[in-house]
Amino acid sequence: MKTTRQPAIFLPHGGGPCFFMDWNWGPADTWKRTESFLQDIAASLPQRPQAMVVVSGHWEAEAFTASAAAAPQLIYDYYGFPEHTYHLNWPAPGDPALAERVAGVLQGAGLPAAVSQDRGYDHGVFVPLKVAFPEAEIPVVSLSLAVRAGERFDPEEHLAAGRALAALREENILLLGSGMSFHNLRAYLKPQTMEVAREFDAWLTEAVESPAGVRDERLRRWESAPHARFVHPREEHLIPLLVMAGAGGEAAGQRIFHDEPLGAALSAYRFDG
Repeated sequence: MKTTRQPAIFLPHGGGPCFFMDWNWGPADTWKRTESFLQDIAASLPQRPQAMVVVSGHWEAEAFTASAAAAPQLIYDYYGFPEHTYHLNWPAPGDPALAERVAGVLQGAGLPAAVSQDRGYDHGVFVPLKVAFPEAEIPVVSLSLAVRAGERFDPEEHLAAGRALAALREENILLLGSGMSFHNLRAYLKPQTMEVAREFDAWLTEAVESPAGVRDERLRRWESAPHARFVHPREEHLIPLLVMAGAGGEAAGQRIFHDEPLGAALSAYRFDG
């Protein structure tokens, strides 16, 4: 049976377990629009995915590492939230064979890659997907970022990882990048943040919506964007976007969601090329 190509999507995963609590750092409806966006993702797809590969901004390793656990446990890697948020459940199965394949595809592209037999789902995976796919029936492989010396993320390496994984989209496998287009925890709810965040967001959206060659070159040089290091003092929440852009094919991407929770511009992007 011929399958329909799935997109590559970069989505915001919100603040900690924000969709499952009365938010206590701003108004109670702070994350409602983001929640609604996540709830609409499944219906926006060409068909129900056979599996999902999720690049999380909350997993870093020296090599791109794919989770190969058959039944991954949840990793409650957030701090200071209500007790009930440490008992959330989302029992989506893993896919060990797909994890091995992901690592093999990346290695075949000359990229460092490995598998982990026991890595669970961090909150960059289970929090947004519990909203988007609450039935927890579709197998998921989570994939780490590759970090050098604990600090440096190579933009071209992550674009290349996306290009290597792009073929999976033809097999009804959904590629997701989970991060935040704005991620400076000290800058939320500060009066000076709004305009700065809007300028960066406008630059990022223009880059994503450019032809592929221009898009990739601009994303390689993301640090040259207005206020780049204010918006991302450390870029682990932005880099999943580069993987999705690399997987996005030749067509321009598009912004599919925008909001300003906690006084900072936030966007999601989709690649269908």
